[in-house]
This record gives sequence, C-alpha cells and structure tokens, in this order.
Amino acid sequence: MKKKILVVDDEPSISMLIEFNLKLAGYDVRCVSDGEAVFEMLKPFRPDLIVLDLMLPKMDGIQVCRELRKQSNAVPIVMLTALQDVTDKIAGLDNGADDYMTKPFSPQELISRIQAIFRRIQSLPGQAESTTFDIGRLTVRAEQREVLIDGRSIELTPKEFELLLFLCKHRGKVLSRQQLLHGVWDYHFLGDTRIVDVHISHLRDKIEQNARTPEYIMTVRNVGYKLHAPNMADSSLA
Repeated sequence: MKKKILVVDDEPSISMLIEFNLKLAGYDVRCVSDGEAVFEMLKPFRPDLIVLDLMLPKMDGIQVCRELRKQSNAVPIVMLTALQDVTDKIAGLDNGADDYMTKPFSPQELISRIQAIFRRIQSLPGQAESTTFDIGRLTVRAEQREVLIDGRSIELTPKEFELLLFLCKHRGKVLSRQQLLHGVWDYHFLGDTRIVDVHISHLRDKIEQNARTPEYIMTVRNVGYKLHAPNMADSSLA
C-alpha cells in the first residue's frame, strides 16, 4: 500500500512541484489549497502525513495543527513556511508540527524528511517494550506510551514522548543536539538543532517543577542535554 500524503498549499506552482516529486517517490498524493479543506479530506483520504503551508486562506497552518491535535489526531505534519523568523517556526512546533522547512526548499530534502518520519513510525511496533523507567518522581512506560509525575499522568505530543524515551534509554549520557536529531528525528544530514531545543523546552514545561531550574533534563554547556535523577549532582550541568 502506498503511503498517502496530503499537500496543503495555496500556491499552485508549489503544490504541483511537491505533488510531482512525491508521486515520483512512490506516494499517493492529494492537494488542497486552504486550511478548512484539510478536515474535509481526513475521512475520505486518511492521509499518513500532511505537508502543511503556514500561510493559508480560511485557516492558517497553525490553526490547522492546533485543531488536529485538539482532536487527538497524531498524523505527522511537516510545516512549510516562507517566513525566516524562527518564532514562526517555533509556533508551528508549539502547536503540534513534527518538522518544518523554509521556502524555497529542495524537494529531495522534503522527501528525505518524510522518509525519516515514516521510518520512525514503522519502527515503533518493533519497540513494543515492556520497559518502565522510574527516575525520581518521573515514570515513563514505553509500551503504554505513558508518562507520570508522582502518579499523575502527563500529556505529551508523540514527538515529545519519543524524545523523552530516547533520553531515558540513554540516561546519564550527554547527548549532543545532532545525536538527538539522529536518534529521535532520524536525520542523517545536518538538521536544524533548534528543533531539539524547542522540544526540550516543551518537555521541561511539562515534567519539571520549575523549567528554569530543571531537575531531570539538564543542559550540558557547549555540548547538549543529559537526563539524570534529581538526586544526582553534577557541577557541569546548568
């Protein structure tokens, strides 16, 4: 079965370029030109992934992301933006996008990122682990994809959960941003490490008592991040 990709862009030239290249890569592709049309296509087309422009008529990309996640729809989203301001890209990630690309972009890089997302998804059934990580007040149950703080359930996005689980599996190790991009996003090329920083920030907001003075996810200066138990002391952490 071909993977189904819904392309949402109001520029016909961009839609045609993406559609041509995705079909050439073996995907089943449908295109729509406004945000509201996304929800009209969900049931009849059932996309496996959405390529979503930020600036759209009727509903913009942020609103579409937010509404999909509100409906507990975890379909992967690659957001496209012509805006260079990092705050616009972060806004997409804040509202549930899995990745973003800035226009103009290489169709081959877009395909590479889509393939990376599908590789991750396909690997999840093989990870049907019964592993449970108990770290301080934090409990992460891999098989149930559940996170608890003091027994209270914490709601994470799929990407936030994958990042936290990866950190748990490498507890005590210092991981560079590139290692996290490779391990969690499956990027084999030089990716934008701000994606990691945004998701780390979101995780801290959800699992730390005070995100400004984290107990679990620590920044290792000039290197990356490290997950450790709150009672572990390390002067190199901040």
